[in-house]
Amino acid sequence: MKRIFASPYATWKSDYTQSVLFALNGIILPNGMDGVAGLNQKAIAPGQTFKYEFTLKQNGTFMYHPHSDEMTQIAMGMMGFFLIHPKEAEDPPVDRDYAIFLHEWRVPMGAKTPMPFEMLDFNVFTFNSVLYPKIEALIAKRGERVRIRLANVMMGSHPIHLHGHIFTVTRKGAQKLPRSAQYTESTVTVAPGETRDIEFIADNPGDWAFHCHKTHHTMNQMVHDLPNLTGINAEGLDQRIRKFFPNFIGLMNMNGMGEMFDMFGMSQMMDMGVKVSIPSNLSPIGSPGPFGVIELGGMFTILKVREHLEKDQGWYDHPKGTVAEAVDIDAVPEAIRAPKQELKPKPGAMSWFSREEQQRQQPEEKQGNWMQSVTDRD
Repeated sequence: MKRIFASPYATWKSDYTQSVLFALNGIILPNGMDGVAGLNQKAIAPGQTFKYEFTLKQNGTFMYHPHSDEMTQIAMGMMGFFLIHPKEAEDPPVDRDYAIFLHEWRVPMGAKTPMPFEMLDFNVFTFNSVLYPKIEALIAKRGERVRIRLANVMMGSHPIHLHGHIFTVTRKGAQKLPRSAQYTESTVTVAPGETRDIEFIADNPGDWAFHCHKTHHTMNQMVHDLPNLTGINAEGLDQRIRKFFPNFIGLMNMNGMGEMFDMFGMSQMMDMGVKVSIPSNLSPIGSPGPFGVIELGGMFTILKVREHLEKDQGWYDHPKGTVAEAVDIDAVPEAIRAPKQELKPKPGAMSWFSREEQQRQQPEEKQGNWMQSVTDRD
């Protein structure tokens, strides 16, 4: 395969206070062009420029990233695509070609600088280092063939999911799969150091979600060391807390996270009766959509498929009768109506947490098997 660039080589210059080096993932090239500091060449010192020259023998989706102080430099976002198009036209041809880099960050609340030494507990997840709704939507005209290239060099794996369409995985690790080995999916997992190409025909008009299927990866700046308040009786607690903290926003995780999305995701903040101060570096928590608040962010964007493309696609205009809507339960035939059930706790029923607390306060009480004690009480 001939070189496909006007220049026969690429250069990298280091403007950082420490040395930097770039390596290309999966490309077959001379050993001295592989870019591993200390193994294949000297690291690029601040202010230096290095030339890399090699003949391209492959085509596909490749990545480049540092191989000097990788932990810091990759964690801070130093990575990119190296896309090589085939010499001969592809069959079938692709009309739209998108490339999305998956990345995860650890940004403490109130801080602006990511923590490069984090290994597991990431709290910000991005497509191309951008958070929804700032990221651009993926646009396609109905009937077009769309390719989405995915790449990942961070710690976690990401099961990327597309709504409304079934796609074909055409490349794994930049290797074009034979037609007989290609397979259809609605979710494809991209592990660390991997790339995946997916292709599909955009034949289903609408605004379709495209996101990571790990639920916390579509929410940002979350923590997991909070007390579990789900289901508690919070009546009067906000008022009592505001006696000591007047600007307290309110307890928001007794009934899930929806109320938090509603508060932050509306076009205007809800009237809380108090002045709510929002940190300037707070990531988006919900955003306005055509039917209310879209409770997704992070590794999330929208595939907009249209019959005709406009300068500004806007929200999809659904044909009459194609949107789910609430119905009167009395209008539902009796034969398919679920029986009403009124769930009430049994007299004296106690949660495992409350029982543990009671036992902790009464150490002299005989500690029996909790499951057996529940059976005995019932």
